[in-house]
Amino acid sequence: MALTLRRRGPSTFAKAADGSMTLLEHVRELRNRLFWASLGLVAGLIVGFLVSDWVFHLLSGPYCDLDSSWVPNKFGVPECRFLTLGATDSLVLRLKIALWVGLVVGAPVWLYQLWAFVAPGLHRHERKWAYIFVGIAAPLFMGGAVLAYFVVGHSLRFIMEAGVLRQSQQLEVVAYVDFVTTMLLLFGVAFEFPLILLMLNFTGVVSAKRLLSWWRIVVFLSFGFAAVATPDPGPFGMTLLAACMSLLYFLAVGVAFLNDRRRGRGEPMYGSLDDNELSPMEEEQQPIGASDPIDAPAPIEKPSPVSQPLPLTDHFDDVT
Repeated sequence: MALTLRRRGPSTFAKAADGSMTLLEHVRELRNRLFWASLGLVAGLIVGFLVSDWVFHLLSGPYCDLDSSWVPNKFGVPECRFLTLGATDSLVLRLKIALWVGLVVGAPVWLYQLWAFVAPGLHRHERKWAYIFVGIAAPLFMGGAVLAYFVVGHSLRFIMEAGVLRQSQQLEVVAYVDFVTTMLLLFGVAFEFPLILLMLNFTGVVSAKRLLSWWRIVVFLSFGFAAVATPDPGPFGMTLLAACMSLLYFLAVGVAFLNDRRRGRGEPMYGSLDDNELSPMEEEQQPIGASDPIDAPAPIEKPSPVSQPLPLTDHFDDVT
């Protein structure tokens, strides 16, 4: 019995990269990618539902660190309490926390499916830079979220002490969690600002000198963005966010200068040469000898007569 080896065809990535995939195959691939991404989100949602109590305890840490948040219960023991205005607020809040955690836990799955669908349309060097920027974006976002968590504690202390109620104050739980998650998301997204500048520089759109010339505008816009976007009415969170954005801007400009120097961008071709400096090239002089003799021209043959053109009977020209 003869064994035959079945030759495998090109992969889905290769077919999408060379443009040989049909529209129906693109739609089928998108359906499969969305299905696996949905499974990743469902798995992350289940994990988030299981750890939602621990996450809520972590988010309520800045609030429970305040003395004004502790009230005695019926046995006289102080407890950190929140207010609930609706019968379903507790369950809705748990589902909301589970959704946030599910997005984070399932991020490797749905981000990979998104990348696998988009990557065939990119060049090799574009895919390489995409890996680098994604690897930098995740730690920056986490750093911004961690910083926002500590900012929330100082902001709440300022809000409680600056208000008219300075003793026992209980916050509504849904509004408080929305306040904390908004601060985490805002600081995380704001920390991605230098990546945009680096992408513009690495792609050759903007030079480092041009980026540095915008420093007044960037600092002003950073403080304006922090004043408008932060839900914290106190000056601490706004000033810290604007200062971090300005610092990250100057760090991005420094990296852009290193990139321009590595590529030799922005320097004139002969900028390091003196105007009165002689050329280092040696002059080579070679004697010119007698030229080769030129042959006599050959006679031109008599042209042959042109044949008589055919009549245009029963034919149409280009006009008619």
